[in-house]
Amino acid sequence: MTETHRSRLSNPVKTLPDLGALTGMMFKVIGNGTVPQSTISLVHLRAGQIVANTYLTTMHTDALRAAGETEQRITAVSSWVDALCFTPAERAALALVEAVLTAPAAGTERVSDEVFAEAAEHYDEKALTTLVLAISQVNFFIPLALIGKPLPGQAPSEQWT
Repeated sequence: MTETHRSRLSNPVKTLPDLGALTGMMFKVIGNGTVPQSTISLVHLRAGQIVANTYLTTMHTDALRAAGETEQRITAVSSWVDALCFTPAERAALALVEAVLTAPAAGTERVSDEVFAEAAEHYDEKALTTLVLAISQVNFFIPLALIGKPLPGQAPSEQWT
């Protein structure tokens, strides 16, 4: 017997048409060129991994592959802390998303001054703000992915059933 998978929600852009304009503006704002798209994509992939969401992980892995990213770097995102294939700036960006999405030890800040300082060392104010908004962007979509359960690996028109 074949199991049929369905999303929990129908296409949110069809339900709330203004969502398309909002998400388009988000992509425009973070696509300002101050942070390499590859870095943004690595950050988005790590966010999907941290929240253990197959849809987000698959989508961002596919996007990285389509952009020509190596399998070594894509695979290493899950263990970026000891991976040697990331630049210091990429590592700072991954540390920032990790801090935002990982519960801190009791009595400590989620994003420590050290994590922030490391990111600020590699990104000027505009780029750092862009990076923060790139993390915000993926966080905007996390509840939709976790609650709505779009179908991973499907064409956009088939993700929401």
